[in-house]
Amino acid sequence: MDRKKVILLVSALLIAVLSAFMARSMLTGASAPNAKAVVAAPVPTGPKVLVATRALPVGTLITAEALRYQPWPEELVEEAYFIEGGEGQPDIEKLAGTVVRTPITAGQPVTQGSLVAPGDRGFLAAALSPGMRAIAIPMKISEGVAGFVFPGDRVDLFLTQGVPVQEGQPLKVSETIVRNVRVLATDQRAQPTVDENGNTQVRSFTLVTVEMTPRMAEKITVARSIGTISMSLRALADNATELEQALASGSVKIPAGATPEEEQRILASVKSRPIDGGGTFSTGGDISRFQRREAPKTVIQAAAQAAVEQKTIEKIVKGPVVRVSRGANTQEVQIERR
Repeated sequence: MDRKKVILLVSALLIAVLSAFMARSMLTGASAPNAKAVVAAPVPTGPKVLVATRALPVGTLITAEALRYQPWPEELVEEAYFIEGGEGQPDIEKLAGTVVRTPITAGQPVTQGSLVAPGDRGFLAAALSPGMRAIAIPMKISEGVAGFVFPGDRVDLFLTQGVPVQEGQPLKVSETIVRNVRVLATDQRAQPTVDENGNTQVRSFTLVTVEMTPRMAEKITVARSIGTISMSLRALADNATELEQALASGSVKIPAGATPEEEQRILASVKSRPIDGGGTFSTGGDISRFQRREAPKTVIQAAAQAAVEQKTIEKIVKGPVVRVSRGANTQEVQIERR
């Protein structure tokens, strides 16, 4: 056999064997990757402390689902934390109804100084929403919805007055001045009173504290000097209906790309804001045929209007007035129109 052919044949065999070995190595490495050990995060073995299940801004009313107990490293436990089973530590149900005094982030331990309970100093100021004011309104027992209004409910406020007129009986008027205001307290109670069985007790009250904007507080202060203020309890479904109307009209807009949490926060703020203006009114004539429907013009108003009209007519007919000065004497001369 030719020597060159033998060399070529041996070279081809060597290349084939080398290629087969390399292919086998690649397939073996792909089929059996190196396994990486997954190290589980260490579970705290310390006591369980009370933490927030979600972000709790200032003024949030605490509910049972907003808090939970979670294991916490023992070396990081502070004396101000609520510890499960600790001496004098209340249950989560007993903390319901308290208000957040300082902001708490989700997963952060709740300290004893971050919550304020009803009746404690600063509770009402902590319960107020940012930018809002609390104002107390005297309320007759007959005008307090028979005691069925409790802190946390939402009400509309009405003003009833008698408008004096010169002729006959005064005009009786009732109008809605503010709507959807939140009740903060009735008399000195910021939480409903319950009996031994946990049932809410209905009690009459003579003073109600509500939350509203500074402008609304000014209106209520003036309204108290004008006539009698009464209130009506709003249904829970009213807020949802007005929210749908606001969304349909475009007065409430949700920014593009907002997360579901941001949408819920925007909608909740719209539902909870008080409404100023846009209320209806009724007069005595709408109720009884023996009452006035509108106030007539008084004689003084009619005379003043007639005098204004007479001066206007004279100015048009007679023409303008010209001042003529002769030395130190000045005289007004009416120019007659021809």
